[in-house]
Amino acid sequence: MTFTTSELLKKVPTGLLIDGQWTQASTGETFEVENPATGEIIATLASAGSADAIAALDAACAAQDGWARTSARERSDILRRAFELVTARRDEFATLMTLEMGKPLAESYGEVTYGAEYLRWFSEEAVRDYGRTLPAPEGTLRMITRRKPVGPCLLITPWNFPLAMATRKVAPAVAAGCTMVVKPAKLTPLTTQYFAQTMIDAGLPPGVLNVVAGSSASAIAEPVMSDPRLRKVSFTGSTAVGKTLLKAAADNVLRTSMELGGNAPFIVFEDANLDQAVAGAMGAKMRNIGEACTAANRFLVHESVAEEFAERFAAEISKLKLGNGLDEGVTCGPLVERKALDNISALVEDAVSHGAKVLTGGKPAGGKGFFYEPTVLTGVSLDSRVAKEEIFGPVAPIMTFRTEEEALALANDTEYGLASYVFTEDSDRLWRIADGLEFGLMGFNAGVISNAAAPFGGVKQSGMGREGGAEGLDEYTSVQYIGVRDPYAQT
Repeated sequence: MTFTTSELLKKVPTGLLIDGQWTQASTGETFEVENPATGEIIATLASAGSADAIAALDAACAAQDGWARTSARERSDILRRAFELVTARRDEFATLMTLEMGKPLAESYGEVTYGAEYLRWFSEEAVRDYGRTLPAPEGTLRMITRRKPVGPCLLITPWNFPLAMATRKVAPAVAAGCTMVVKPAKLTPLTTQYFAQTMIDAGLPPGVLNVVAGSSASAIAEPVMSDPRLRKVSFTGSTAVGKTLLKAAADNVLRTSMELGGNAPFIVFEDANLDQAVAGAMGAKMRNIGEACTAANRFLVHESVAEEFAERFAAEISKLKLGNGLDEGVTCGPLVERKALDNISALVEDAVSHGAKVLTGGKPAGGKGFFYEPTVLTGVSLDSRVAKEEIFGPVAPIMTFRTEEEALALANDTEYGLASYVFTEDSDRLWRIADGLEFGLMGFNAGVISNAAAPFGGVKQSGMGREGGAEGLDEYTSVQYIGVRDPYAQT
């Protein structure tokens, strides 16, 4: 890096982005951003109130018609320039993410690459928003379908992937011709603030992208969602909050995309390649310190290989170096806040009280920051909390099964249905398990499967809609059908 962290933080806008201008909150209020590795306050941002949220929506609505009429090529070119700028600023983005979220710097660089790919992917998809033309079966009409931008959108992003979750929502909205009000997570708003400035630098017109960070999510979301001009809300976060937003969305019949909680099973069959399984487990569990909705939450391992898998997995987990993500060699950072650390501690204590054995880790690391030792548990009871709740941290509970049917029953025994992982050398079993699993994503002999070109989303209480892939563009469009009288039709 050719800059200090203090120099970088001076580049990050701390106001609200409304109609192309960074402004202070009408309330005059602010909120602070903390480095979870040190407890240090690293920035103070303007905290938006309801009036600011409506001002942002006003700007989005004013810009909507003109933005919708821009050519697909123009929108594509803006996204491509944004991709190039994010890539050029990779050092700044990676450092910001590590400062405010805690992940190791190497993982932050990985997120820059991942997040930028949404900009590149949707720059290519923007010019491929296909419709159809076909004759009516009766020969009376020529039927035309076309896709139109759905209109002004409210995009609410989570704290765990500050860049990728912003690009995953903003890029398809830009590609489709929608304007936006973005509400970033109060724990990690800096990356989104810098990304918004990058979009402006890429040539995005005023009012298309508006950003209102704040300490109160409801003060921003409630007035915007109750406004009849809003046409869509996209949210990534907890299922509990998602349900509240869905109820609010019903009043104005808003289009919704919901990426909610997860409880991912990681299934290891008796014929699995254990080298692949352990490597996959490290990726599926420890990516982003386990603070991911796709993180492997329950390790279901065939009883004949459970002991060997557990020992090998624990050996790899114990090699991780805990510390400040900016320090050289660190491979596991802190949890994002004190509440998360307390919750992880309580989950492990509950598992041990139900008979679980700690193979490695099992306690807070102490000192400054919110650190918890990477942990592997065996002999985990199905009655313990870690078998039922989303962990969102570096704890891997291992349970056993005997038959394929039992594995499926255990995997599906959850209200969630986002990610799942299966390790086996039997290709026929792949299809049986894929048919039986009630999850929107499945990794087969792979522990990291997210990709900008793939549709991301879940079933059951993990949400609705898809982000990424060709499907991601559809989420920001509505279909219009035009029936044209066939000139050869009998009158």
